[in-house]
Amino acid sequence: MPGPPPAPEPRVLLDGLAYVQSPRWHDGRLWFAHWGTGEIVAVDLDGRHEVVGRGPEGYGWSIDWLPDGRLLVTGRTLRRVEPRGTLVPHADLSWIASHGWNEVVVDGRGNAYVNGVGPDFLACERASPGVVAMVTPDGEARLVAGDIAFPNGMAITPDNSTLIVAESFGGRLTAFDIAPDGGLSDRRVWAEGLGPDGITLDAEGAVWVQTADTFAHSRREGAPHGAVVRIRQGGEVLARIEHDRAIFAVMLGGPDGRTLFILAAEWRGIAHVDEAVAARTGQILVVDAPAPKAGWP
Repeated sequence: MPGPPPAPEPRVLLDGLAYVQSPRWHDGRLWFAHWGTGEIVAVDLDGRHEVVGRGPEGYGWSIDWLPDGRLLVTGRTLRRVEPRGTLVPHADLSWIASHGWNEVVVDGRGNAYVNGVGPDFLACERASPGVVAMVTPDGEARLVAGDIAFPNGMAITPDNSTLIVAESFGGRLTAFDIAPDGGLSDRRVWAEGLGPDGITLDAEGAVWVQTADTFAHSRREGAPHGAVVRIRQGGEVLARIEHDRAIFAVMLGGPDGRTLFILAAEWRGIAHVDEAVAARTGQILVVDAPAPKAGWP
């Protein structure tokens, strides 16, 4: 059976970076979390970039915006950037879990979904099942899902009806129905046999997501170091892109939503994360996509 048609070759937009995660298209630029530097960076389609804010100094944090334009930043706590640039607590999540918080996505109603895994983001071999919490626009928090196998990237459909969560240790995308009050129900497998991290949803209902057949996952000689696929619900592969380093996250953006941003860097294993960050192998790549961005983030 023939595979998916070959995708166009991505081009490097920005390189010489540390670890790059949490890409978000916002105000005409791609914003991302520059792990290992504590920077929030924005880059335009010509490669012009600047540091636009600060996040935690370590790893395992993300960004997204509230409808009023204020920025949320995860980490040990969930914080909010006020108009003058000060970082303030957004919600008390300590009663839900004592670990830090990884990914965040804000839906069209202003509800923020945050996920996390404990006790240490990089201590994968000791990671306990993760959780998803929901924070209302006025800062009220509650637990909405548990027993997530290392939760990572999340996406919400344009009608605010479905949350898709990357379960990195489960090798799958898991979907939930979103109730009017923001609660989650009807947990189900959206697609499996993957190596998911940061994901993005398009207007045809497909998701761009990392594969499980890369060298880091399979240890197979000759396997690509990085690969992402565009898939339908159920797992049908529509397109595939490979790269010479691991792909941590993807995001659709650009003026028409049809630019796929690919965030990549060399992966040298948990024990060598600091070494890999110091080597500055991180890149932002761009390639044309067949369908525009949809939903959140």
